[in-house]
Amino acid sequence: MRTLERTFRAVFLLSALLLSIVGLVFVQSAGSYWGEVHYQDSSPFIVKQGVYMAVSLGVAYALYRSPLTSRPTFWTYFYIGSILALVAVLIPGIGVVRNGSQSWIALGPISLQPAEFVKVALLGKLASSMKKDSRKSWQWQHFALILLPAALIMMQPDLGSAVIMIVSAFVILFLAGYPLSFFIFLFVSGATAFVGLILAAPYRLDRIKSYIDPWNDPLGTGFQSIQSLFAIAPGGLFGHGLGNSRQKFLYLPEPQNDFIFSIIAEEIGFIGAACIVLLFILLLGSAFAIAIRLPDWSSFLVVSGMASMILFQTFLNMGVVSGLLPVTGVTLPFISYGGSSLLTTWLAIGTILHFAKGKKTG
Repeated sequence: MRTLERTFRAVFLLSALLLSIVGLVFVQSAGSYWGEVHYQDSSPFIVKQGVYMAVSLGVAYALYRSPLTSRPTFWTYFYIGSILALVAVLIPGIGVVRNGSQSWIALGPISLQPAEFVKVALLGKLASSMKKDSRKSWQWQHFALILLPAALIMMQPDLGSAVIMIVSAFVILFLAGYPLSFFIFLFVSGATAFVGLILAAPYRLDRIKSYIDPWNDPLGTGFQSIQSLFAIAPGGLFGHGLGNSRQKFLYLPEPQNDFIFSIIAEEIGFIGAACIVLLFILLLGSAFAIAIRLPDWSSFLVVSGMASMILFQTFLNMGVVSGLLPVTGVTLPFISYGGSSLLTTWLAIGTILHFAKGKKTG
């Protein structure tokens, strides 16, 4: 049994490392021309992503080794700190606006996106605060833990991050045995809030229209979806070859970010893209295999929540680039360019590996 557990941990860590290496390769491939045009340098993204990866691995290792990771107080302080950062983002002069959202804090040459970190903080705090009697009735303090960061993120606004955080948190509530009436209430409330969000910001309705028929506005709201499909479709089985993307030549905006999977499918084709999907399957399958073998209930919830976050974000990103879902502006874990996204993913990896050692929380 111990050998099997070590195997799951090895598969999990190896999959995460391979996905990050794939990310480095394709950040360079997808972003080289964009960097040349905008920064007169073909390698600004790979250099920064390499630094981000080194920092992320260091932080993940610290979480893995630290006894504090098992303690509820650690997640309480992490949660409070991330909430304060979300508030700071909304303060003029501190928060930075990019692509229409005030989601960043600029610290000299470094920019941080607190909405990324609060996802991990919330899941850790929520799971560590669960008690066995949470199965019997609604616990409104749990709902408040979710609602506060969700409201702050939506004020930026950043719908994609809010949805990923909320869905991952609901997975924890579901696994904790919350009553069916709670989820019915959430479904009705969510549907009402969704309509309200569309009415409050008509551009979201435009995104839905462009999702249904991107050719209705091919140079506007449907542009990214169309260009993404133009990248994926010609790739065929084996692609045009590494570095030979055509859509990265300013057809697909910032291809090293949210739509990097389109460039992957274009360059290494269906077979290569399927191998990357297989790595995600191995990563998440081993994560859930680790979770169900943990001796501590709270540890099971933490690991399941972190794995669900990566799973849902991966599904959301791949669904967007393939035209199955509306454009939401969500990064592909491990692979898309960005320090906050990569660090958040490795925070989850380090947390899962820490609890995979089988230590009890408390």
